[in-house]
Amino acid sequence: MKAIALFLAGCVSVLGTTSALALTPQQVHDIVIGETDARIESLQKALAQADAQTAVFLQALADDAVVIAGEQVVVVRDGKGTDPASGKDMAVPANAESVVSNNRMRGEIDSALAALQLLSPDDAMRMKAAQALVSEPDPSKKPLLEKAIAAEKNAAISQLLLLAQAAIDITSTDTAVRLAAAKALGNSKTPNTQLLLNQQMTQETDPAVKSQMLSSLADIKSALAWGERFGALFTGLSLGSILLLVALGLAITYGLMGVINMAHGELMMVGAYATYVVQAFFRKHMGGAFDYYLVAALPMAFLSAALVGALLERAVLRHLYGRPLETLLATWGISLILMQTVRTIFGAQNVAVENPSWMSGGIQVLVNLSLPWNRLLIMVFAFLVLGGVALLISQTRLGLFVRGVTQNRAMASCMGVNTARIDTYAFALGSGIAGLAGCALSQIGNVGPDLGQGYIVDAFMVVVLGGVGQLAGTVYAALGLGVLNKLLEGWTGAVLAKIAVLVFIIVFIQKRPQGLFAMKGRSAEA
Repeated sequence: MKAIALFLAGCVSVLGTTSALALTPQQVHDIVIGETDARIESLQKALAQADAQTAVFLQALADDAVVIAGEQVVVVRDGKGTDPASGKDMAVPANAESVVSNNRMRGEIDSALAALQLLSPDDAMRMKAAQALVSEPDPSKKPLLEKAIAAEKNAAISQLLLLAQAAIDITSTDTAVRLAAAKALGNSKTPNTQLLLNQQMTQETDPAVKSQMLSSLADIKSALAWGERFGALFTGLSLGSILLLVALGLAITYGLMGVINMAHGELMMVGAYATYVVQAFFRKHMGGAFDYYLVAALPMAFLSAALVGALLERAVLRHLYGRPLETLLATWGISLILMQTVRTIFGAQNVAVENPSWMSGGIQVLVNLSLPWNRLLIMVFAFLVLGGVALLISQTRLGLFVRGVTQNRAMASCMGVNTARIDTYAFALGSGIAGLAGCALSQIGNVGPDLGQGYIVDAFMVVVLGGVGQLAGTVYAALGLGVLNKLLEGWTGAVLAKIAVLVFIIVFIQKRPQGLFAMKGRSAEA
């Protein structure tokens, strides 16, 4: 209501300077009484000469705040009556009845109010109204649009208003007007303009106008092509960063112990549900700090998944080392147990995890390319996690032990390294990273018991393609597969793109079984 009040106040300041009232009692009468077609026609005539009272009256109609008593029309707010035409106070008749408007009439009223925003003192509101008219041109709004063009001082909005006028003129019966409109629309390199020209070209009969439409469409298509290319590249990098997060933990556990962990996806699910629990706690007990729930959710997602991973390694995997088939079957069974446990606790339906306000929206880079904040931040987060893992592996005592066990387990044990403990730590670390991946995934999609199933195969492909146990290979493989998959989708579709990627990996592994980066060490050479 505050926004409506500001808008109406703006209309008064912009339109209320004229001494003559554009809205007459007869127009008021015709807008609220009669058949729908006649009422709409009267509304459009009033809109062409709109003043401040027109905006106030239409808003009252939209709010069901208009009553009639015989031929008398009254706006009623807070029990007080007002004359719609003059704005003066008046008594509310005892026999007054509410004005009835069907859905069609309500749609016209809403459209008229949106068009009146062209005269708002707020630049953003005028810009939005002009964009709406470019997307959905309405010839009945042309008189109001011309008034807005004459009054507009902002160059950017003025240009958009002229495009809106061209979008209306493209349907004119005058060939010269349509030709000029087709040329003007060629300057607007937007998908909406492209769609509008395509629609009108099917109805165009004049060869000159049609030729100009084709020329304008070619210009628009050429301009939009770059946005589509950059969009595909960004989407591929976004998918690659997600695959990197998912595969990073798997690269540690699979590379260190050779464990084919089919429950890795469910460890991601644990991290996602930990994020959901933290969100629910903040919403219930710390509503004022809700935007910061993700800061608390990150360590909780890591710790919860790491704890489950450590228990899994201690209770099951420790007794199955050296038996890859049994390990695969055991972890697959554990994945089913974890999924059913989550279904029992949280239900089978997906749960909603809301983005904090600072992750909403995006950056408009091109007219047809917007980069969402949540995906941008996830990309940054993925590389921060990668940097943290790289530092841990290369600069800490634990990392030294992990590298030693990875390269030669027997020699590391002979040097006094407790390999069993390192196995537990490493598996917990990999599981915790999977939990972080689940936390990140909760910000771009639904959280459900089957969350991890869609990523486990891709994660194994990334690890195998990059080279078992090689972080650098995991990075290149994740980003490469993400970009390749999205580029192929634009040409072949999602299904054929996935098949093509699988064929590529099969051929690559046949030629280079060790992956992009071969493991170094005596165990690798043996």
